[in-house]
Order: sequence, then structure tokens, then C-alpha cells
Amino acid sequence: MVLCGLFLLPGCTALVHKGTPVNTIVIEPVAGAAEAKPAAFRLIGRASVTGGKDSFSGGVQWHHTDTGDEILLLSPLGQAVAQIQRNREGVYLTTSEQETFYADDVETLTERVLGWRLPLMGLQYWVRSVNSPATVSEVDMDIDGTVVAIRQDGWEISYLGYFPMLATQTMQTKTTQTQPAHPKLLMLKRPGLQIKLVIDNWNAGNH
Repeated sequence: MVLCGLFLLPGCTALVHKGTPVNTIVIEPVAGAAEAKPAAFRLIGRASVTGGKDSFSGGVQWHHTDTGDEILLLSPLGQAVAQIQRNREGVYLTTSEQETFYADDVETLTERVLGWRLPLMGLQYWVRSVNSPATVSEVDMDIDGTVVAIRQDGWEISYLGYFPMLATQTMQTKTTQTQPAHPKLLMLKRPGLQIKLVIDNWNAGNH
């Protein structure tokens, strides 16, 4: 399947569509999960937010590490709308007017300043198509075992498409290894709020 012109932006991107759910599992919280952190990554994409006090449509640049996050929200023309920085001290949000706001958590801060809630603590897992280990979740999978939906913390995350799986060959053993596919198109919903996220570029680690 090929998806073109999503969010009325130019470009045409290969998209692997997944099947309908055939199995649902309930996953209980893991002891000590609050201290566990997903591996570092960088992603570039586009987001559309509707249903909140305010809406948003534009670009997203996100750098996640084991010590925090830095997210840049951009207008459709590439201008900075807001910068979100999370570290051990809390969360800071700087607007395009260079006003900086602080809160203990991302959802409270984004709802107060941007007019919609960004579920960052769950999203750092959901963008990998895995549930957060901190709270109970329900996970739907298709016949191939691919995650097609997660319900957690009052959110429902639907995986509408994945990057194609990549096959690489090692020079020494001449064996082919298949890298797992990352989600490309996600839909996050909770009562009164909907977030669409398209991931255009994904890099694991701090590169």
C-alpha cells in the first residue's frame, strides 16, 4: 500500500498495512517499571491534533534518551511552534514567543499551554508498538503477531501502518537478518482528543 499526501503535505511514502486483530492479551504492570527507560531514539515526522481546546498540525522532531526528551513542534512552513524539554527536574515548554513554562509532567504542561494533552510517558513506548510496563494494558495483534492496537492509561493507540521490514546480510557469515519494522502511522484517541502521528524518519540510539 502506498500513502500519498497525508495531512496535505507533499511526498509519497511506502506504507505496510497490517491486518485485523485476532488476539488480545492483557499485560499487567511490571515491578520496578518506573525506573525502566526505553532505548534512545530520534524521529522526524508530522502530527495532527484535533478535539482539544486548541488544535495543531505540523512537523515533529523528537530526541529521546534515558535521561529525558527534547521535542520540537513546527508549523507546516517549518517555523518553531514550541520546544518541550523533559529531564529529571521536570518539564519545560518554550513557545515561539520565547515564553518558558514549567510543570512536573508533560500532559499537565501541554494541556495548559498548548490546549491539548501529549501523553509522552506512554508515547515513548507506543511509537515502538510496545506497551508501557508501568500500567496495565490491552494489546491487540493480527494473525502474524504484529501489534495493531494498544489500550492503556485511557488512550487507544491504533497502528495503521508500518515501515517495510529491512533485510541485511552480514559479510562474515553471509546470513540475512531481518530488522523489526517500526510503526509509521499511529492514531491516538481518548475522549475529546485525537492525535495522528506519521513517522517519516526513525533512528535508534543517539545518532
